[in-house]
Amino acid sequence: MGIRLGVLISGGGTTLQNFLDEIEAGRLDAEVAVVISSSGKAYGLERARKHGVPTEVIRRKVFVGPEEYGVAIAEVLDRHEVELVTMAGFLRLWRIPERYQGRVLNIHPALIPAFCGQDMYGHRVHEAVVETGAKVSGCTVHFADNEYDTGPIIIQRTVPVYFEDGPDDVARRVFEQECIAYPEAIRLFAAGRLKIVGRRVEIRGEKAD
Repeated sequence: MGIRLGVLISGGGTTLQNFLDEIEAGRLDAEVAVVISSSGKAYGLERARKHGVPTEVIRRKVFVGPEEYGVAIAEVLDRHEVELVTMAGFLRLWRIPERYQGRVLNIHPALIPAFCGQDMYGHRVHEAVVETGAKVSGCTVHFADNEYDTGPIIIQRTVPVYFEDGPDDVARRVFEQECIAYPEAIRLFAAGRLKIVGRRVEIRGEKAD
């Protein structure tokens, strides 16, 4: 059995579905141990249930602050013996307890440090990319810390942005790369090839051209 994943969602769960598809295809040696949602209405919960994955809903508004919220999330992760936490469209800030530091990944639909930070998520990112006339966008997989989109970067994949593009065009192109980048980051973590060095990530065994 592969690495046990905890997947945190807030919405449709398309990234979760990508994980499930990759696992079923034999391309990702992992098991989704639990899906935690910040919303009881998230369609990603239905995706999880269709695959027999346990689900939990933990609403932020129930807790006083992000520390208490983080404790509640960690308790569920502990119960399901999660080895790696993957944020997959999770829109709530939670304070990551010490025992999970360095074991939480996030994906952002742009090339950090561009188009990122609080309130910059989902379609808003692609709208901003088009509005500013950026010629390149992409996705970033990084270790999560206790701020928005500031953790050490693991993988980035790029896509072109054409003058004729609308936000939906960019979103579709970026998501195709997300479906490649996130499973690859999980595989690297599971293989013990990722080492955080300050604000950077060394990928062991990676050779420069």
